[in-house]
Amino acid sequence: MLIKRLGRADYEPTWHAMQEFTTHRQSDAPDELWLLEHPPVYTLGLAGKPEHLPRVDNGIPVVRIDRGGQITYHGPGQIVVYLLLDMKRRGLSVRPLVRLMEQAVIKLLADHGVKAVYRADAPGVYVDNAKIAALGLRIRRGCCYHGLALNVDMDLGPFRNINPCGYPGLDITQTRDLGIADTAGVLGEQLIQHLTALLPTTNVI
Repeated sequence: MLIKRLGRADYEPTWHAMQEFTTHRQSDAPDELWLLEHPPVYTLGLAGKPEHLPRVDNGIPVVRIDRGGQITYHGPGQIVVYLLLDMKRRGLSVRPLVRLMEQAVIKLLADHGVKAVYRADAPGVYVDNAKIAALGLRIRRGCCYHGLALNVDMDLGPFRNINPCGYPGLDITQTRDLGIADTAGVLGEQLIQHLTALLPTTNVI
């Protein structure tokens, strides 16, 4: 497993790099986790509907992408982890991987005394019915890319201009507002640790 720390990276070049990696990876290529944050951007998944788009022009671009799900917002102060995994080699299918990603966030928050849950009807992680982490994946040739985003210390205003993940009026929260003082850099490393601990080992080819 390779961990790549990319700092703040523009969304579209990062997305295309994930596609390129997945398209051309060989069967013995190690899996990768990319830890980063993005400048302000809305991303609209394959099932995205016009009624969920921004209701005002706030200058934040909207990028239509190839993951599942509806619209979400990325911005500074949000941890993003992209999982570029050979799911077949790890014996993973989509639903268990989604649960694993959610569990990594739940464990991270529990380390800081915050109780969080997942919802079977709406992927992601929630604290008192407010969403704190969103996730989405794309599967190609038995491999996945995209991943999860955890709100740490960011401007939550842009979420109010959309129906986050397709849910009108969905409350959004972040770790800072829950009394967690650690920075995005510290929490990002903790999240990587939880993900790598939960991921099943790679089967021998």
